[in-house]
Amino acid sequence: MKVTQVRTAGGSYPVYVGQGLLSMPSIWQRHLDGRVLVVSDDTVAGLYLERVGRVLDEEGRRWRSLVLPAGEEAKTVANWQRALDALVELGAQRDATVLALGGGVVGDLAGFAAASYMRGIRVVQMPTTLLAQVDAAVGGKTGVNHTSGKNLIGAFHQPAAVVADIDTLISLDDRDYCAGLAEVVKYGAIRDERFFSWLESRAEPINAHMPDALLEAVHASVQHKAEVVAADEREAGERALLNFGHTFGHALETATGYARFRHGEAVAIGMVLATRLSELLGKVRVGTAERLVHLLEHLKLPTALPGDVDRERLLALMRLDKKNRADRIRLVLLEELGRATVETCPTDDIREVLERS
Repeated sequence: MKVTQVRTAGGSYPVYVGQGLLSMPSIWQRHLDGRVLVVSDDTVAGLYLERVGRVLDEEGRRWRSLVLPAGEEAKTVANWQRALDALVELGAQRDATVLALGGGVVGDLAGFAAASYMRGIRVVQMPTTLLAQVDAAVGGKTGVNHTSGKNLIGAFHQPAAVVADIDTLISLDDRDYCAGLAEVVKYGAIRDERFFSWLESRAEPINAHMPDALLEAVHASVQHKAEVVAADEREAGERALLNFGHTFGHALETATGYARFRHGEAVAIGMVLATRLSELLGKVRVGTAERLVHLLEHLKLPTALPGDVDRERLLALMRLDKKNRADRIRLVLLEELGRATVETCPTDDIREVLERS
């Protein structure tokens, strides 16, 4: 097991990464308090809810569960309201804990419920997808989607702990597993060229779910995320770099109704678009995008926009992105592999990259 401490203005919390952690309650039950609401989805609950519930019963803790439909479509205001209703029905007070057992959708929604209920109660994140383990569960960004855009409603609310059991990744289908690898690649692209090269050399063991390679990939990603969060908890500066590929990706998800692409798939396409834009603007050497494409495709991720997606619709959605300032589109661009910057980009150049893709 590897442990990373995430340091924030309000204190620090541990991120545990290892095998079999859900079966080691001594590691995570110490972070629970009061009554517990376990939020999960109908895929994950069938696999792990009984195991977690047995521990809560053995502790004599009063708890209940809320099981949501699986998928991005569940990350709605209505389901956030259901989580709040469940806390009220549980009789939860300010010492209560929300336990988020699932992927990024569950973690975001459960975390937002914890941030909102009684102006903030504790949340423990138990991410069961690769994407959530390396990104969504760490750093305190919570929220739900609006029909006009992804994550438009939310709050910063740091967890009390994160428990990333890599054994849960075995239950993922191949598409969900690969989607999570996009966020792993992101850290190499924006912060660490050596890590990017390591991923290139270890793509086959990672594709094969080899525990040693997977543990190292998740742990390294968590360390990168922890360093960024410690430096910029509320996305005022460096943390914005973690949005590499996300402005394009979020627009693509919204344009396709959150049903066609996994989040990581959309981010993978978005990272390629952002790198092609970086090349067009002369920020990064030509050929960088092709190196990124090669790694992403080796990890079984998409790298191109489908021909039937309306490019002007994507551009309109990008203008709505919450990271923009004064109606200008701000994007994370590469200066080289391992180093990125945030720039305000000309709309015509963004349109050109979209039309070429």
